[in-house]
Amino acid sequence: MSFRFLVNGAPAEVDAPGMRRLLDVLREDLGLTGTKEGCGEGECGACSVILDGQVVDACLVPICQVDGHIVRTVEGLSLAARERGALDTLQEAFLERGAAQCGICTPGMLMAARAYLDAGGSADEDTIREAIAGNLCRCTGYTKIVDAIAATASGEA
Repeated sequence: MSFRFLVNGAPAEVDAPGMRRLLDVLREDLGLTGTKEGCGEGECGACSVILDGQVVDACLVPICQVDGHIVRTVEGLSLAARERGALDTLQEAFLERGAAQCGICTPGMLMAARAYLDAGGSADEDTIREAIAGNLCRCTGYTKIVDAIAATASGEA
């Protein structure tokens, strides 16, 4: 079957079985390898993308549910900023504050944080921790990640 949707603002069309995972379509068919597979069971959040404004685990979403919808991946995070030769302010904050370590969780963490910020999220640490609760990290202890998100929310980044 053929499925059409927008990815990072660009139209995409793939021929795939309807139950093929969005994660596999993004990585293998569309070459968007920024989205990582961690657990493959929706437990770690490494594959988080934004689907119609909501954070989802791409390993749990069949491509048939994406037909006609809008997907944003980590590659699309800095599209507007890239035009002026920069990263998204959230990406900059992650870099400046050492919030990225091994890199497995980083794309998913960025996408969960971006969805939180786009929804008007504040710099409140508890609220940020709740917003990224579906994303697991073994390297940072979350402090630097929360600091980067808070700095972006408060305009310090």
